[in-house]
Amino acid sequence: MPFCTVSMQQGGEDTKLQAGDNGVSIFYRTYGQGPTKVLLIIGLAGTHGSWGPQIKGLAGTDTPNDDETRTGDWNSDDYESGGGIQICAFDNRGMGRSSIPTKKSEYTTKLMAKDAIALLDHLGWKNAHIFGHSMGAMIACKLAAMAPERVLSLALLNVTGGGFECFPKLDRQTLSVAIRFLRAKTPEQRAAVDLDTHYSKEYLEEYVGPNTRKTILYQEYVRSISSTGMQSNNGFDGQVNACWTHKMTRSEIEVIRSAGFLVSVIHGRHDIIAQLYYARRLAEKMQPVARMIELHGGHLVSHERTEEVNEALLELIKASEVKINPHDWTNLPKKTSGWIGTRMALIRVNTEGESNTSLMFYLLSKLHLFVLYLFGLLFVVFNYGRKAVRSLKPVRVGPSLAIADSQ
Repeated sequence: MPFCTVSMQQGGEDTKLQAGDNGVSIFYRTYGQGPTKVLLIIGLAGTHGSWGPQIKGLAGTDTPNDDETRTGDWNSDDYESGGGIQICAFDNRGMGRSSIPTKKSEYTTKLMAKDAIALLDHLGWKNAHIFGHSMGAMIACKLAAMAPERVLSLALLNVTGGGFECFPKLDRQTLSVAIRFLRAKTPEQRAAVDLDTHYSKEYLEEYVGPNTRKTILYQEYVRSISSTGMQSNNGFDGQVNACWTHKMTRSEIEVIRSAGFLVSVIHGRHDIIAQLYYARRLAEKMQPVARMIELHGGHLVSHERTEEVNEALLELIKASEVKINPHDWTNLPKKTSGWIGTRMALIRVNTEGESNTSLMFYLLSKLHLFVLYLFGLLFVVFNYGRKAVRSLKPVRVGPSLAIADSQ
């Protein structure tokens, strides 16, 4: 099985590989052949297999290159003409077949970005298109800011800015899901929660033959969680810590804006985990290189709207190859001057002295952040209290078929 071993002592920006027993082993697989390289970074509690629809859609095969039974089912004509795509997908530290460090401090988006850079080095890839989902999109942002010369393009699916932005919107449905998530002990219970967080209600209620998608997906999720096993407490807590401590500074955003590559921010309108508002705000900060793509779907929009997502990713790759002008790429309103231009535009006052309606929106957004802060404190207190009471038998959580990713 293919592994990349990363030194535990990751000093500086240049991550070096170190053979031996004291490194973090990253499990990965490659798919397809061709000069175009794509690195896929999955989110919290997800494995490399969570990218299945994108691997098949972009590389033309979901059979790993290290599989001895592989017969080369990718499009050889594309490869010979220079249009082939080779994909690498991997398990983040703390999940799947990769190492599971025991300390929370060993889980940050910066360290996990260094894992990804080490993997690029291991593969001999000078640069690649970097695509991330949820927590994986946070990691992708860090990678792009740390090593912009390694990035050909950047796709951020269902992303937020980390920290309190990781908390879902507050309503009865979300609170119910959160409680069920914390109580989930079995693959059956976890599968039921995952379905409600990953997909839109309309998608789950659609019929495929005699059964609804929810019935079909539930059975698949249970089988997947049962076969892969439950994620360890150390892995789950560590990856949550990576999301919680993630933050993109002004200077890091500026590096991405000025690096010369294009960005696509892809999001499901009905995502109850990563709120659309924060994805839009991140895209606006990355003007003029970012394009915002909103699709009818939930947190796992890459599965719910596979064709549209794959089309958007291929368009990003092609636009990067022809070096399209960023101003022709973006579909966002023209940004006003300065880092806080967008925010200042929200608090304009008209000539008659009456507040613009956007002022109310601005105030409500601030109130919402304050409520999220209070909810975050309550969540942390409740979580630590639950662990203290049940320390002898902690709740364990596991991955779903696609991505058991709450961030």
